[in-house]
Amino acid sequence: MSVTLLPESFYRHNAARIQAATAEAGLKGLLLLNPFNVIYASGFRHSPSERPIGLYLPASGEPALFVPLLEQEHAAETWIRDIRVYFEFPGEEHPVIWMARESGARVLGVDALDHGVFERVAAAGFDLRISSIVQTMRWVKAPEELALIRQAAAYADYCLEMVYQHTGEIVRSGGSELDILRFALAETRAKMQRESAELFELRGGAIVGTTHSGPRAALPHGSPSERQPQPGEPLIAGIGAKAGGYHAESGATFILGEPNADQLRCLRAAAACGEAAIEALRPGNRCSAVNEAALSALREAGLGAFIRHRIGHGMGLEGHEAPWLAPGDETILSTGMVFSNEPGIYRPGLDGYRTINTMIVTESTAEIPSRFLAEHSIDQRVIAL
Repeated sequence: MSVTLLPESFYRHNAARIQAATAEAGLKGLLLLNPFNVIYASGFRHSPSERPIGLYLPASGEPALFVPLLEQEHAAETWIRDIRVYFEFPGEEHPVIWMARESGARVLGVDALDHGVFERVAAAGFDLRISSIVQTMRWVKAPEELALIRQAAAYADYCLEMVYQHTGEIVRSGGSELDILRFALAETRAKMQRESAELFELRGGAIVGTTHSGPRAALPHGSPSERQPQPGEPLIAGIGAKAGGYHAESGATFILGEPNADQLRCLRAAAACGEAAIEALRPGNRCSAVNEAALSALREAGLGAFIRHRIGHGMGLEGHEAPWLAPGDETILSTGMVFSNEPGIYRPGLDGYRTINTMIVTESTAEIPSRFLAEHSIDQRVIAL
């Protein structure tokens, strides 16, 4: 497997679409300050910090990239030719006020801005209009983005495979939850570096995960510890991977030793919940309806008291991004949207069960690029001790 960065033409196309939408909204220009929106429209990848980076997209004409001086050379590597720099933050004039002046537009769209800074920019004479143009555009992924998400899902699956294949020997030798995770992540990082060393993103980590077992599996955001998993317990492994800057997730619950009837009941209920989400993930349906269809399967299994979160979240340039498969999100599903599918059963003081698939909305049944669960039946998710 090889990972390739998205081409310049992808970002030029995005910028042109944003400019057309900006003109249609009656704005002279749009200033992007959200780091991921900047990436989406320009391809300029950077480590976000207190120093603002902005991309100005006029309704027509050439865009301008506003960066601190220390990022000047990096910004020049992009396709954008108009690079403007400020010296440092906070500066005698706030960098965002400087960006607004540099844009030349008095009526200015902006995607994200701290309220205090918003007031300061407005006090400087600019009419700011908060705009979600880029955020909503990012909801629907292009084929090139989906290809990277599929690759990320394959890496997450590989990490799960390492957990599955090696947890038995690690536990038998006295190893902990942390030992299991460290091994699986190290093996996956090595694979990613072999296959795409020049694109392997060390900043922020290209592969992350958690393993937690027994009573600690009842914590939805449980982190790995020095605890040694015990025979008869469930072990939850959740993995997030990134390929070419795009995210996917895979996760499974394993049983250490032979599962009992109650554990199998929980695993089968989680599987029914996941299948209900897949069935409901169709164009025209609402995000909230997918969540309700999925979680209803857990309630029907008598496990409603142990639900502690929604069924899923959007994924793309961010690991968690809108829309949300959750109560209150009435977004209409469209082909090309990407979500996690995370049935969870959490029984405090006893145990927990969670599985994770990445789902892509298609014109018919959802595509599932995460393959681990499909290729390892519930009966196979048993780790011999």
